Parts: sequence; structure tokens; C-alpha cells
Amino acid sequence: MDIETNIDTSFLTRRRERQIKFERSVLRELSLAILKKSVQNYFAGLLTNSGLLFDQVIEEGCYDVALEVYLLGSSYSRLGYYGKPIEEVKASSLEERRNFSKALQDFIAYWGAKLDEQNEERLESQCDAFVDHWFMEGFVKGKMKYKMRLH
Repeated sequence: MDIETNIDTSFLTRRRERQIKFERSVLRELSLAILKKSVQNYFAGLLTNSGLLFDQVIEEGCYDVALEVYLLGSSYSRLGYYGKPIEEVKASSLEERRNFSKALQDFIAYWGAKLDEQNEERLESQCDAFVDHWFMEGFVKGKMKYKMRLH
């Protein structure tokens, strides 16, 4: 019985090491400039309580969400590599993507974005589009890695 535990632990350890190696290889494709440009494209003009355009805290929070969703997309890319259509992959990941979008929306609202009802709806659609964009980026890059067998 003790041997089975070691085998499972060994398997899980190797699996996690492979996952980390794959994530690192996919993340090499990103740069801070790309993330910054994306945040500015999706959230330009959103004002915070301080009156400044998108202060550093909110921007860094967007980077965090973008990276997490990018990695999520890259993890789902294996399904795409093996032939599952993107529509099915997106349907499989819908709940996770919604959670990231809602978390980003709540984060921005918490850190002081001045939002009336109309801007709140706009923020929701911006967050959804931002999350979808980074999911697809990760999905495409991950699928490329699988095709090239560089993971």
C-alpha cells in the first residue's frame, strides 16, 4: 500500500513538472509591452476615484488576470490540438472564463472606478472581451506548441 502512494505521488509530481515546463514555454511568448497595450486597448478611458486614468494597481490586476486566462487557454489548447472545435472548447471553459471576468470586474470596481449603470454594463462587456482575448491568445499559442512539440 505504501508503494502505491509513492507511485501516485511520483506520477503527480512528474505531471506537475511537465505542466510547469509547458506553462513556462508558453509564457515566453508574452511581454509586458503586449500586456500593457492590451490593457490600454480594452480599458482606455476608465476613470478611477483618484481621477487618474487607470492607476498602477488596476493595471497590474489586469495583468494578473490576463496571465491566468492566457494559461487557462493554453491548458485547453490540448483539446484543440486533438481535434475538438474551438466552440466546444469555449463552452467547456465558459464557467472558468466567466469567473475570471467577474473577478476582474469586481477588482476594478473595488479599486475605485467611477461607474454609473451604463458604464457598469460597458465594464462588464470590456472584461468579457478582455478575458476572451487572452483565452484565445493562450489557446492559439498552446496549440502551436503542441503542433511543434516544443512543450
